Amino acid sequence: MHLPISVTQDELLEVLLQVAPVRPVFIWGAPGIGKSALVEKFADEVGLPCVSLLGSQLAPEDIIGIPQIRGETSEFLPPKMIARKEPYVLFLDELNAAPPLVQAACYQLILDRAIGEYRLPDGWSIVAAGNREKDKAVSYRMPSALANRLVHLECDAHLDDWLSWAQGAGIRAEVCAFLRFRPRLLHDFDPLKAEKAFASPRSWEFVSRILDARPHADVEYELFQGTVGSAGAAEFMGFLSVWRELPTVDEVLSAPASAMVPLEPAALYAMCEALSLRASAETIE
Repeated sequence: MHLPISVTQDELLEVLLQVAPVRPVFIWGAPGIGKSALVEKFADEVGLPCVSLLGSQLAPEDIIGIPQIRGETSEFLPPKMIARKEPYVLFLDELNAAPPLVQAACYQLILDRAIGEYRLPDGWSIVAAGNREKDKAVSYRMPSALANRLVHLECDAHLDDWLSWAQGAGIRAEVCAFLRFRPRLLHDFDPLKAEKAFASPRSWEFVSRILDARPHADVEYELFQGTVGSAGAAEFMGFLSVWRELPTVDEVLSAPASAMVPLEPAALYAMCEALSLRASAETIE
């Protein structure tokens, strides 16, 4: 199998825009780093709908179709999800979690953009993704015949990329500020540990949504622990206690000369993040 080229999330989007329209791409990456969201963003950028098929839930006939008798011969009818008249982005998510027979059914689809006699329209793109074998996620070794049909890229989580996305996705300022302060916790995954919850870009989004729901203070830690693991939850709770004691942004903007300046690094990160979200021509001075 080809060694994947390692790229950041922003670099991956650029590569997809250049390569995916002419050559199928496989994205390798640890669980929870946002591979699916990146493919959906690519589809938005090229103005095409994204059709997702989950490899772990597919059977071979979901790819190659089923036979139908026509007179004295038979022909395969391609699945409706794939056989469309208009171009689209076909996203084969968790392809390497599909059983070997399903992966083998993808050979012609990926190489020739065809299923039997049916050919997909011009402008159609295919992108596949899956977890790396070393991450101990559910996966089968990809057959070399399939691997050789794809351009392989490995995507890692990068804080700047995630923060750029977070600002437009409604992620809470305290979550962004905490990760600026503790960037290592953006993705803290050890495949050798049997932890069910661990810190990842996806799980920090969940933390933000939990905060939106305003849970009772007595259950906050348990909810965070069940989302990003015990270590991430403990540090985030400590950061929240600092965050909640800070003056509000409105108080700082109304009296910047006399506003309290935090001394602790965590508090400084928190205040800078909160202020940056309100930066404008009217407030910049």
